[in-house]
Amino acid sequence: MNRFNDWLKQAEKDMEAASDSEKYKHFEWACFQAHQSAEKALKALLLFLNIDSWGHGLIHLLKEWKRLVKEEKMELDEQEFNELIEKSQELDRHYIQPRYPNGFASGYPAEYYNQKTAKECIEYAKFINRFVREKIKEISSSR
Repeated sequence: MNRFNDWLKQAEKDMEAASDSEKYKHFEWACFQAHQSAEKALKALLLFLNIDSWGHGLIHLLKEWKRLVKEEKMELDEQEFNELIEKSQELDRHYIQPRYPNGFASGYPAEYYNQKTAKECIEYAKFINRFVREKIKEISSSR
């Protein structure tokens, strides 16, 4: 069966959760859930290409994608890839810190997050999710 579809569906659910968290002012959770959505989308893309990936770093998942693209001699838009890396760098910062009170020198995570950050993370995750869906569609049509 198409395991990657389950990852894409969960990426959508995580995106909904991020939006809900932002709506109810749980900005730290919105950032973490946005990261989770992007992670699951990228893992879906790799699974689509029969690559089981491990870890939670979006940057490393993208590097795995790039390696595979070059190996398979597929086309890679360097500008788009660099934009994905930049968005992933920001999202990767929100994997641990929003969840743990000892993630910052003092205080608790909710003190360090605001709506602007949450909206930015959600937009970045949406960008990555769109990229993944477009790539899967593009690759499917070329097979």
